[in-house]
Amino acid sequence: MRTPIEIPLWNDISKSPYYRPEDATTQEYFIPREDGGNFAIDRLTNVVNPTITIYKASTYKPGPAVLICPGGGYSILATSHEGEDIAAWFNANSITAIVLKYRCPDRRDAALADAIRAMRLIRSRAAEFCIDPEKIGVLGFSAGANLAGRVSNMPTPNEIYAPQDAIDSFDHYPNYSFIIYPAYFYEEGYNLNPEIKITERTPPAFIMQAEDDKPYVDSSIAYFVGMKNASRPAELHIFPRGGHGYGIFRNGNPTQEWPDLAMNWFKREIMQGKPFIG
Repeated sequence: MRTPIEIPLWNDISKSPYYRPEDATTQEYFIPREDGGNFAIDRLTNVVNPTITIYKASTYKPGPAVLICPGGGYSILATSHEGEDIAAWFNANSITAIVLKYRCPDRRDAALADAIRAMRLIRSRAAEFCIDPEKIGVLGFSAGANLAGRVSNMPTPNEIYAPQDAIDSFDHYPNYSFIIYPAYFYEEGYNLNPEIKITERTPPAFIMQAEDDKPYVDSSIAYFVGMKNASRPAELHIFPRGGHGYGIFRNGNPTQEWPDLAMNWFKREIMQGKPFIG
């Protein structure tokens, strides 16, 4: 894998949307590892300087790219197994990966502004990084999947922050999405959280979760039902077991099949499929 390139999202963080005076002295840090078993998860918190890190695929012509949103309950970022490891998987499939470091903890509005800005920044520099600007997707896990859903269904991004420069003239909508064990979508009766407004611009979605992922599994079902009701294309996989927060780990549960299913969907529906017209 090539040397990653980290790029700040905002020209002047002190003038970025949702900046707080205390951000000037806040230091991000990794929470000490306390995981059992044979692996440990990196947990980054106190993020006040959001960035994207580009893991460029080896390609001779512009190709697809995916913005990766690690999970962590909007409190931390699981930067290893839901970030860097996923970037390596995409690179192995000749796809450029971009890991988003968004603001946390408890900075939901700032995180959404960061995700919108990230999509615009990637498109603005697509030629530089050999990316096809019409094949830029988003993938998220848990709270990161919630963020991926929010950026995929934000028809009025200027309500989140006022345009700051030429970068903000670029489209923020992903061309496709991977919604992996999402959180916070569900309301009673499989209704979507009102902040998710599926429209004709909502990108095709690959959605995956485990039935024993309590209480979040209904989020996947609600998102799929919302896509169905809006005549938007989506593929849903619900496995009988797997839990939550496993990223790309192969842990013996049925959910470990999701990367193969997701890549097959991507190649079939996004790279080879005809554009969907709702």
